[in-house]
Amino acid sequence: MNAAVCNAMVPINIVRLIDERGLKQCAVAARAGFTDQQMCDMLNGRKIIKVCDILAIAEALGVEVGELYVTDQKGA
Repeated sequence: MNAAVCNAMVPINIVRLIDERGLKQCAVAARAGFTDQQMCDMLNGRKIIKVCDILAIAEALGVEVGELYVTDQKGA
């Protein structure tokens, strides 16, 4: 598996985790220290999600960083 595949899964997994937990995207954004627009831009590919962003988002979701890189839903 290459880095591009892993990185492409991050926004998909963030959205999946938000939905699974019944959270609002804006609430997760606020907990992670982002505006609603910044979070939207990250999830829609208009802003690169940096390592520090991933750490903050994982913490806001209450998951390990590795969960944001899952490429197989059986492993989630």
